[in-house]
Amino acid sequence: MKFSFQAKSSLGDLREGQIEAVSRDAAATMLQAKGLVPISIEQEKKVPEVIKDLQHLWEGINLREVAVFYRQMSTLIEAKVAIIYSMRAVADQTENTYLRTVIWDMVDDLEDGMPLSESMSKHPDVFESLAVSMVQAGEISGNLERSISFLAENAEKNYDLTSKIRSALFYPTFVLSAAVIIGFVVSTLVLPKLTAVFKDMGVEVPWYTRALMSFGDFMSQYWWAALLFLIALISGTIYYLRSEDGKREWDVVKMKIPIVGNVFKFVYLARFSENLAVLLAGGIPIVRALTIISSVVNSTAYESVILRAADEVKKGGTMSSVFARSSHFPPIVPQMIKIGEDSGKISEVLNHIAVFYGKETDNITRNLSTMLEPILISLLGIGVAILVFAILIPIYNLSSMM
Repeated sequence: MKFSFQAKSSLGDLREGQIEAVSRDAAATMLQAKGLVPISIEQEKKVPEVIKDLQHLWEGINLREVAVFYRQMSTLIEAKVAIIYSMRAVADQTENTYLRTVIWDMVDDLEDGMPLSESMSKHPDVFESLAVSMVQAGEISGNLERSISFLAENAEKNYDLTSKIRSALFYPTFVLSAAVIIGFVVSTLVLPKLTAVFKDMGVEVPWYTRALMSFGDFMSQYWWAALLFLIALISGTIYYLRSEDGKREWDVVKMKIPIVGNVFKFVYLARFSENLAVLLAGGIPIVRALTIISSVVNSTAYESVILRAADEVKKGGTMSSVFARSSHFPPIVPQMIKIGEDSGKISEVLNHIAVFYGKETDNITRNLSTMLEPILISLLGIGVAILVFAILIPIYNLSSMM
């Protein structure tokens, strides 16, 4: 615990500061050992829940920060530093205010005698059920160091996978967003001025030019309505995709998208195999491990299949038989898992599967921009072609007649 103190030195000087101790009496003893006479010793108050919620909303916690936390803890514990001192050291150098507050709360829990896994379970927005179960298994087996090391490696791999997807999708997302913005500006400001030439001269134009002229007139007058509609459409789509039904449908649809769908599928398979291998290697029973993994894969489509596999194993069956009946698992995956089940080396087999699909993800994400670039260029070319045929060619014909 942290205590704020006021004390007098042997020279009568007033000293103020903070000191860490297990109790107020222990803090007073530590001050006296330093030649100080305590005047007041007050335990620091915990950060109110409302403040913590605001910190979380403002800063949030990303995968990189959690991975760094596990790696720092793993390094300190491997160096034989006591876990409480390790937590304090990590908290002191954590830049994220909310994560630092969470770590100090955990330090207080540990000082009160609470197990690390139980303290972590109080912060589900930071520590997933997989992490809590791994730490709990390490506490039971007496090998907490190995469990934290597993978590560090696992968090880093998950972060790498997520970063690869974001990097691969950044380019097409940026291009499409820029195209929408430019199209909105052109149709609102530029198009009405170009079509004004035809109106002023009163010439006959093709039907597609008239359609574009009507669209430009509408945008010039009611651009605000179009903008509100676009914002409402995007907001409504995001809201629906975050709902339970929307997330379930999107998880299925996005794996059917050409090219990009394979990226999601390979990431889910790699994440499933890697995390399940970690849990099984940590001594977690297979039914509980599958239940935990179902919420970690981050796909409702895979979650339902994995939960069915857990029920099948609970009844005495095998998870490979469930995976073999699912279209979300390529045939090679249940076949390899069955070999692992028969040989008793399921964890090793899962590691091989994770490595394979990790490499497949690397290959696709590395070439994704190259594969999507012709599609994006074609879409932009179609937009430019429409503008040329509907506006510029009639203007050219008109000028040649004059």
